[in-house]
Amino acid sequence: MKGRPTKGIGLAIVGAGRVGLFRGEVAARHPAVEWIGIAEKNPNRGGSVAAKIGADFVTTDHRELLARPEATAAIIATDEHLHVDPIMAAVERGLPMLIEKPLATNLKDSARVLKAITDAKLDAVIGYTQRFRRRWLAAKEKCASGALGDVTLVTSRAFMNRLVAIDNYKRTDDPSTISPMVISGTHALDICMWCLEAKTPTEVYARSVDKVLGPLYQGIDATAGMVNFSDGTVHHLSISWALPVTWPAAVYSLEVGIVGTTGVLTIDDTHRDIVLAVSKPQSEGYAPDETRLVDFMGSYPPGDIALGELRGPMRDETEQWLNRVALGVPTPHATAAEGHNRLMLTKALDLSAKRKAPVKLPLDPGEERAAA
Repeated sequence: MKGRPTKGIGLAIVGAGRVGLFRGEVAARHPAVEWIGIAEKNPNRGGSVAAKIGADFVTTDHRELLARPEATAAIIATDEHLHVDPIMAAVERGLPMLIEKPLATNLKDSARVLKAITDAKLDAVIGYTQRFRRRWLAAKEKCASGALGDVTLVTSRAFMNRLVAIDNYKRTDDPSTISPMVISGTHALDICMWCLEAKTPTEVYARSVDKVLGPLYQGIDATAGMVNFSDGTVHHLSISWALPVTWPAAVYSLEVGIVGTTGVLTIDDTHRDIVLAVSKPQSEGYAPDETRLVDFMGSYPPGDIALGELRGPMRDETEQWLNRVALGVPTPHATAAEGHNRLMLTKALDLSAKRKAPVKLPLDPGEERAAA
């Protein structure tokens, strides 16, 4: 950007799964990125991703990677329950970070991580990729500009087939930390709370269902609830991630309505505008399944592979974060404090559903531990 000095970036990517690969491929093409290192516990996967993106260094130890003098920024893309240690190691080095949500899977660890980031005065942002899609940026602008007047009601409904849920429950040894709200509902919640950022949530109430994933994985199928705000505003939200595998959305199918005193905004994000029907299974999406022959294209949150590259919000998000680090420009990324807030809200909703009673906000980490 004209007039702005550009910092070269030595990028440390911790976790070389699906997201680590996507972000690494984008980073490898960014002009400010001068060095890339990868830490991945699975050496075969780490070597494969390193070769694909032309990484300069690969290891199975994230501490070895984050201690490298070349590293000047970090992407934390491990499984959700493994975020805390690499984040704290990056804090020790004073590295700006892009962290996949959440900061942690329990409030105590999340609060500890947030304090460390804040005390170190680090620029750490959370991977709420949907903020980089035009429709949600437009919704944010209309709420912020006052086009709707004072927003009084927000409603959201998210449907997902059970592929994401099954994958998450299989990868954890503690199903109590995995829920549709904490893992997936948080994306819709973040968009709605972003539009309501000037308002203060004071109480939540929720109920959950566990008839499908409960017997199989001690899991939760769906949660519906309300977030009440100090000025009387209400956010009504629901998510089910237990739909049959044949539900055509690769991941998310979302509808949002925002009502204000002088206007209303409705967003259909169900992706039924582009429908793919095939005779043979495709290899794209979150977890391709041979029984899925119909897809709502565009419903895979990171975007789509086209002409050999990822196109869509995760590419935009990663490029803008790299610009943020290299040029110091502002971006729409969620802050670490917002990330902690979203975890707190989803945990409070899950706790309310468990107790079948309202929960006051903010939720204290001690209350979460006592409930567990």
